[in-house]
Amino acid sequence: MTQVLTRRSVTIAVFVCAATLATAADVRAQGYIAPFIGFDFGGDSGCPEITGCEDKKLNYGVAFGALNNVGGFEQEFAYASDFFGEAPGLSSSVLTVMSNFMLAPNLQVARPYFLVGVGLIKTDIELTPTSLLQSSNNHFGWDIGGGLMIFFGRHVAIRGDIRYFHSFQDLELGGVTVLDGTKLDFGRAAAGMVFKF
Repeated sequence: MTQVLTRRSVTIAVFVCAATLATAADVRAQGYIAPFIGFDFGGDSGCPEITGCEDKKLNYGVAFGALNNVGGFEQEFAYASDFFGEAPGLSSSVLTVMSNFMLAPNLQVARPYFLVGVGLIKTDIELTPTSLLQSSNNHFGWDIGGGLMIFFGRHVAIRGDIRYFHSFQDLELGGVTVLDGTKLDFGRAAAGMVFKF
């Protein structure tokens, strides 16, 4: 009786392990790298709207992530110079480092995605040439957005998305709160490549 129970237990354990490994093979995450280029718009950026803006400033960066059949995770780094627009003696930039959770159902050729995350929004503002006023602020912030990936084969895709970034803190310039109660916010439209591995 004991041998029958032991044999049955071993058989069940082997079956459960095999089923678990088969399921894990189907849902395991695939890594990717996604360089992109885009522009910031709205909110506090130098470009007031996504359309009809003559003074678009480039925003470029790279994302690293992993996706399974339902979603995944992405770490993104992006940089924009002249973020607050151009003016004599003014230099500004914004660096974003965001960690995002993604909902991205696998529809084979096309893969729509929705994401939300938190991270760092770093602003640098400098009035030159005398540098009378210089400010560097690290903001804790969040982002939300969505887009679409279209695959050409198993490992290469193009993607485009729109994301909105918001800080949790007011923007300060030289110890003076510039955006009191408003917080730093802006949108970004971007397109790029996806390389899965």
